[in-house]
Order: sequence, then C-alpha cells, then structure tokens
Amino acid sequence: MSRVALVTGGSRGIGAAISMALKEAGYTVAANYAGNDEAAAKFTAETGIKTYKWSVADYDACAAGIAQVEADLGPVDVLVNNAGITRDAPFHKMTREQWDQVIGTNLNGIFNMTHPLWTGMRERKFGRIINISSINGQKGQFAQANYSAAKAGDIGFTKALAQEGARAGITVNAICPGYIATEMVMAVPEKVREQIIATIPVGRLGETGDIARCVVFLASDDAGFITGATLTANGGQYMT
Repeated sequence: MSRVALVTGGSRGIGAAISMALKEAGYTVAANYAGNDEAAAKFTAETGIKTYKWSVADYDACAAGIAQVEADLGPVDVLVNNAGITRDAPFHKMTREQWDQVIGTNLNGIFNMTHPLWTGMRERKFGRIINISSINGQKGQFAQANYSAAKAGDIGFTKALAQEGARAGITVNAICPGYIATEMVMAVPEKVREQIIATIPVGRLGETGDIARCVVFLASDDAGFITGATLTANGGQYMT
C-alpha cells in the first residue's frame, strides 16, 4: 500500500506541482484547497487527485478535513504545508486584518494542520512534515512585514518540532522558494520581472517543478537523516 501525502493549497501553482510530483513518485495524494471550486474540480479531472475543501486558518476545519482524508485514503504519512496568502502593504498602511489574515493562514495554518496528525505519526513511528516557507522569511521584504514574519515563523517551527519528532521517526524540514513562475509572479509587469531576474544569479525564475522535486526528495526514505533543515531553492538570489 502506498504512503498517503496531504498537500495544502495543493490544487494550484506550486502546490499543484507538488501534488502531481508526489503522485508520480507513487504516493496516494490528497490536495487541500480553500476556495476555488472550479480550479479544484479541473485539477481532479486532469490528474485524478482527490481535492478537499477547508481553510487551514481554522483548526476545527483542519481536524475534520484530515479525518475525512484518512477515512478515504488511510493514515497521512506525509504532510506538505504549502497553503499561503499575501496581503501586502507598507507597515504604516497595513491593517490589523491584513496582519491577522496572513498570520492565520501562513503561520497558524501549519500548527492547525500538523497538530491533528502528530499523535498518529508518533504512534506509527514515521512521518514527513515539509513546510513551504519563503526567501522573504529569510531576508525580509518591503511591504511584507506580515508575510515575512509568518514565513520566518515557519522556519522556527520547523527547527523546534524536528527536535521533538526525531526519535519518533518523524522528520520536519522547510523549503524556502525564491521567485517562481507562478500565475501571480507572471502577472507582474514584464519590466518588473526583468528586474527580479537580474538579481537571480542563475538568470531565470524558478519553475514549480523545481520546488516539487525538493519535496519529493524530503518525503523519501533517502532523506531520513535530514531533519530541522531549511532547503533554499532560489537560484542563488539569497545565500545562507
């Protein structure tokens, strides 16, 4: 029986690439999504990957959603905390709502998703938690105090939880993508994209598959000795 992987924000963008790469690697995959029913239905029709709708910002919804996934597919072995939002604004213009929304999804969301799964992984002596952070959680970014704080928090969560999971056979790692050619980035004016690319030593935007391959490796048995790590995948734009 194949291992079960659950990917949040898993029906679009980087998440969709992760879901498909894990399926190709032999996992049984469930893709969570928050609101775009049309995109989720299209994704399922094209890939055969089941989609499940709930907000990762809601703990009770996460617990119920996870229970449904496990009832349908079996215990979750691999969790990819990919769901994230942006609500950008210079700090003097940022509203409390913009702060709370981003922290609720991007930071609280990884607690809400990981916590209901943790006991089962400990009992089974196996688990893979992979948190998708960001280059901007490492270096900060203008007008993203909320986003950068949440993504930096994801890295701290990763390092702390890795210490707790290690003896139970659970690895916890983070991936920090740089600028990836998603719909959001490609919607930026071409001149701005060119300015971004000029700061990336490899001379291009990342592809969603670049991040998906990182996830597949960290989920595998080959990565069993790697935990508490931050895998930086940004084309050399920010080196740690």
